[in-house]
Order: sequence, then structure tokens, then C-alpha cells
Amino acid sequence: MKHVIVVGAGQAGASCVARLRAKGFDGQITLIGEEPFPPYQRPPLSKAYLLGEMERDRLYLRPESFYAEQGITLKLGAPVTAIDPAAQTLRVGDDVLRYDDLVLTTGSTPRRLPAAIGGDLDGVMVVRGLHDVDAMAARFAKGARVLIVGGGYIGLEAAAVAAKLGLKVTLVEMADRILQRVAAPETSDFFRKVHRDHGVDLREGVGLDHLTGTEGHVTGAVLSDGSTVQVDFVLVGVGIAPNTQLAEAAGLTIDNGIATDANGRTSDPHIWAAGDCASFPWQGQQMRLESVGNAIDQAECVADNILGNARAYDAKPWFWSDQYEVKLQIAGLNAGYDRIVTRRGDGDVVSHWYFAGDRLLAIDAMNDPRAYMVGKRLIEMGKSPDPEAIRDTGTDLKALLKA
Repeated sequence: MKHVIVVGAGQAGASCVARLRAKGFDGQITLIGEEPFPPYQRPPLSKAYLLGEMERDRLYLRPESFYAEQGITLKLGAPVTAIDPAAQTLRVGDDVLRYDDLVLTTGSTPRRLPAAIGGDLDGVMVVRGLHDVDAMAARFAKGARVLIVGGGYIGLEAAAVAAKLGLKVTLVEMADRILQRVAAPETSDFFRKVHRDHGVDLREGVGLDHLTGTEGHVTGAVLSDGSTVQVDFVLVGVGIAPNTQLAEAAGLTIDNGIATDANGRTSDPHIWAAGDCASFPWQGQQMRLESVGNAIDQAECVADNILGNARAYDAKPWFWSDQYEVKLQIAGLNAGYDRIVTRRGDGDVVSHWYFAGDRLLAIDAMNDPRAYMVGKRLIEMGKSPDPEAIRDTGTDLKALLKA
């Protein structure tokens, strides 16, 4: 009986095994995860779950009983220590398991601050999994002082939760502006105002020089401009790194993650990869997308190809971020844009449309789901409407889909 093993019990791993069964795979399936929990949603961890608005059971992607009912073996709290591609085996604790096809959905790990600048002090934390959030929850007490390092979406979402809970929040971003790597200045301007309106002390163009502590616990920070901040704890949101260690040790090709071909196959014919850890061909480079949508779509594509479909992965990038009462929805990739067209609605309803020449690349929609849905469909259809029609609030956006 054919055996498919999936290493990494996150969104991609769960999507892959469910897809295999849904498409009629009748062999053995094993899903292996480092954490002792069944696959769960990560985006709500630092938002609804930390705010106390979501119970742990609601985080789970499926009830644990689903896996048994589908004949999927779950091995939880069981890190894989080695892969032997020649023998088509892997080691989990004292067990050696043989596979016919192996799927790596090992995800990513948040980058931490170096110990040399105080990153190893107690109270310096990152958001990775359930254990991290459970450990930091008690620190989110009204009046507590938190320093957030990093002005990307992770840092801004953490700042929003902390501010809503009544903490005194300082956020530092060493780049000239928040969201500089991922969004236009117009989107940065929008969120800068939102955070400052909620009392966040937001400092751009200012980095962290080092942290200070007493008896091993962080108590303060010295910033690159010489200023100091007194803190009770620190949250670090300076990006993530793909978990490629197992793949590297097994001799697989690494290129901005575990390199795959268009079908999701790695440099070994029996090993596949999907999700945050995997890169795939896109416009002459190995693209890696860090999103729930990509994890699901890429993992389902891999499952289809294990079943012999030879389907190329057609990425349709979409992302979202919830901050206070603002819902940001993003479609497309804005790399190479040279023009922003802004469409304004009432209050905090606004969308920014990215163009390269006359070609629509992406959209950032704040509290504007209609603009997001139309923009997403236009991008997927390869249509680029007249920018002035987008700017004109009298234009019926849905009509652009038929033009």
C-alpha cells in the first residue's frame, strides 16, 4: 500500500492530507507535527485568541476526530530528526518510517533578536505558536509597557491588540516608514494615522540599539537615536525564515526556501514541498509566499500531483490583516509598480490600486470588500481597467469586470 507522509501539521499539511482523501487516495497517510496540538489556524493567535475572543478548540482547522475518520495517522509532538532520501525513510524519535511520497510543509520560524543586544533576556518574545501566545497572555495587562520591534503586518497587528487591551505601546521601525517592504506610502500613511489615533507611540526611522535588563529580565531599550524606553516586555516582529533545515540536511536544493518545480516537486523525485517553507518558479525567480491562501492552494496542488495530475501551481496571491476596526485585504503582488490610484469612500473606506504603466498589479483595500473582490478578479482575469475610472467614485466597479 502506498504511503504518503506529510511533515508539518500546519495549514499546508492539513490541506494536503484532506485533499488526498477527498480526491480518492486510498493508501496510508501520516501527518507529523512538532507541536502536541492538531492543525490549527495561526492568524487568530495574536488577535482574537490573545484578546480572549476565541477559544482554543475554535482554532483547530478540523476536529481531531476528522483525522481518525479519514484514516489519517496523526503523530503529534513528534519532531522529525532526519530524512534519508536514498532509502525513502525518515526518523521520528526511535521510529523509522518509510514513504513513497514525502511532503514537507515545515512552515517558518520568526526571526529573533541576537543575544548580543539582549535578545535572550526574559520577556523578549515572538509569536510563533499556541505555546508562545499562552505564555505571553498574562503580560497583556492594562497599563503594562510593551516595546514592539518591527513595523510590518506582524508588529502592527500586535500593537493593535496591545493598545486595545490598554497597554502602553511603543513601536519602532528602522526603515523610513512602516510597511515599507510590502506596501505603498499611501497604505503606510493610513495605518500610521490609525495607530497614532489609538495612542501607539510609533517611531519610524528608528532602530533598536540594545535591550537592558535586571536579573535577567528585560526592563528597557536603548534606541538608535539615543533615546530610551522603559518596558515590561518586548515583542519582536522582524520577519520569518523558512524552515529548511531538514531539507538541507537531506541534500535538497534550497533557493529562497525549499526549491520546487511548477508542480511542487523538490530536487528529489519523491519529495514535495508547500507553504511558507517552499519556493516555486514565478517570472524567472523562485517565489515564496507567506500566506494562508498560498499554503492551502499550493498544498492542494501538490496533493493533486501526487495523484498523477501534473498540474502547475498557478499562484493567486491574496492576504489580509485585521487592526482595530480596520480590515485590510490585499490581492496581487505589487512588485514593479510605478503608479498608485486611490479610490475613496466614506470615512475609513479607501483602496489603493497598484499599476505598472497601464497594467493592474495589486490592490490594498481598507474596509472596502467590494473593491477588493473586484480588484482580485480583475487581476486573476488579466484585465487592467482605466485608472481614472477606478478613481471616479461614480464608477460601478462591477461593470469593470464586463468591460
